[in-house]
Parts: sequence; structure tokens; C-alpha cells
Amino acid sequence: MARKTGSSGIETARGIRDAALKLFADKGFAAVSMREIAREVGVQVGALYLYTPDKQSLLADLMIAHLEDLLAAWQREGAGDLPPSQAFDAFVGFHISYHLTRVDEVFIAYMELRSLSPENFAKVERLRRLYENVLQDILIAGEAEGIFRLKDARVTTLALIAMLTGVNTWYRAGGRLSPERIEEIYRALARDMVGAP
Repeated sequence: MARKTGSSGIETARGIRDAALKLFADKGFAAVSMREIAREVGVQVGALYLYTPDKQSLLADLMIAHLEDLLAAWQREGAGDLPPSQAFDAFVGFHISYHLTRVDEVFIAYMELRSLSPENFAKVERLRRLYENVLQDILIAGEAEGIFRLKDARVTTLALIAMLTGVNTWYRAGGRLSPERIEEIYRALARDMVGAP
């Protein structure tokens, strides 16, 4: 099967990425073959290798792109200069709203870490650490000002991010709670965790 009529290289690359994202999220990385991705996109298997060297690289590219987009989106929030209490609230709201609209990306970014090669894991872990450090720096600044009471800044950071990201496992659009109400509840829970007034 050749390239679809009217498609371009950019569209094919996007199609491969979207198909891999959906299939990895639905079936798991190990259960998906390159042949299956090609079938989903509507190209020959050999055509995939014009866009990615292998399935491992495709997974790593998806995870790295997700984390780079996450970091860039946080930068656009412009909350870096806020006082710690406001920056904390901004981070919680940002994390919830960003992740609720990217369920597949978030699932893969957390559940498929085990599928990465050591080299790709190191790249992904570096980006994850950069994002975690955003929250950790806010917590440390707040603790220094006497706003937050922390047992351990690093452990609190990881616990908060795990709690905030966990919303993706149960949230369903159109459910009992609106995204705004969920943000409000999680913000209160998060403030309780750090002893904030």
C-alpha cells in the first residue's frame, strides 16, 4: 500500500505518531507491532522506517515530546515570578488542566517507562526531573518563607505529582464533577498536604 492520496510527509509523520500513541495507550507498547501501526496509518511497513528507526525510538519520541510540551506550557503560564503560595496554586491548576486533556500521552509517559532502553530512559528521566524541580523549588521557597510545612521537599514533590497525575485514572468528561471543580478540590487537598493555610 502506498502513501494515501493527497497526503504529505508531514501528515504521514503526524499520522504515525497519532496511531502509535493510540495503539500504545490501548494495548501497551509490547503488544503493538510496527505492522499494526502501518496498517492504522494506511502505509506499507517499510514506509514507517522513513520516519522512525524503530518502535523503541517512536516510543521515546512520544514521551520526550510530551514532556517538552509540558515544560513549554508551564513556561507560558508565566507563574515563575509569583510568590510561593500563588505559584503553588498555579502549578496544581496547571497540572490538572493540562493532564486532563492528554490522557493517552500521560498514560504512556508513566506506564511505559519500563519499556524504554536505558539510553532513552535517561533522556526521559532528565525531562521528568526538570518538571519535578519546578514544584520542588516552589515548595522549598514556601518552606523558607514559613508558608509550607514539609517533612521532606523531594518526597512531597513526588507524592503531589503522583496524586495530581492520578486524576487521569478516574476522571471522565461529562461526569459528576467539572474540570474546574476537580481543580478546586485538588488544590485544597494539595494545600493540606503541604500545611498551607
